[in-house]
Amino acid sequence: MTRPPSADTVRRLVDRVLAGDPEEERRIEPVHEGGEHATWRVGDRYVLRLAPDRAASARQRREAALREAVAAKLSVPVPRSAATGEWDEGRTYTLDLAPAGESAEQRPVPAAGERDLAALLSGLADFPVREAEALGVPRTAPRQVTALWTGAERARDAVRGREAEFAALRRLETVCPATPAAGTPTALVHHDLKGEHLLLTPAGRVSGVLDWTDAVLGDPAEDIAGLALSIGATAALRVAANAGYGTGMCARALQLVRCDTLVRLAARLAGVDDGPLPLLRTQRARAWETTPLDESAAAVS
Repeated sequence: MTRPPSADTVRRLVDRVLAGDPEEERRIEPVHEGGEHATWRVGDRYVLRLAPDRAASARQRREAALREAVAAKLSVPVPRSAATGEWDEGRTYTLDLAPAGESAEQRPVPAAGERDLAALLSGLADFPVREAEALGVPRTAPRQVTALWTGAERARDAVRGREAEFAALRRLETVCPATPAAGTPTALVHHDLKGEHLLLTPAGRVSGVLDWTDAVLGDPAEDIAGLALSIGATAALRVAANAGYGTGMCARALQLVRCDTLVRLAARLAGVDDGPLPLLRTQRARAWETTPLDESAAAVS
């Protein structure tokens, strides 16, 4: 049976790993957030994440190796580990240097930040697939957009969404067809580009891209879709275009994220999901905001 680490366990681990640091730099405070790890702030300099079981430990080891590899190739910062090891037999931890910055969920991303995000997408697209495979990054098949529509249309009815939403989506597919699943390139994908995983400096530059646990070799449209959830669909498409992605990939990302937001919101309203309702509604609004692709589709129709 998996047991979470106690505060005493964390205290002993921190005292051992940071034995030479002043006591004020070893104070601990739990971080109450989602995710599979138990997360603690340690002083002002560190974030401690403890994997709860062997499966999560394997993913954490892979993440640490991947972060080190991408840090050498990306122009945006990723977390660095000050220490790694096991906090219990077969269960790992990472003590990461706490990146500075404010969550993109809390503030808009200016043009400078968008340029950083475009560089992130370009860097992921250029990362050698064989190197990622050697690190154990799993492959995942691209999703079939048309297969998502049925569930999303049911979800739209459940959340009393406007008919205009899916009318706009189908106009977009007619005027600007999405890149089909069979035609998507395989790239390294962060796969969880939520606003909380993007940190910004006071000047709006990206100061950290967090949580690489879910990284896969798969469909780059998933990261464009993640940005639509975080910074809005219009800004996400600007970022994708500046990263070199065409309208077909952008249309694919829009369809993925718009279907997903309806399904997640409907699941939350039905009581089968525990996501924060205000955030799910905000993400739905961001994903469904009118973009230039929508405007061109509306003009043609």
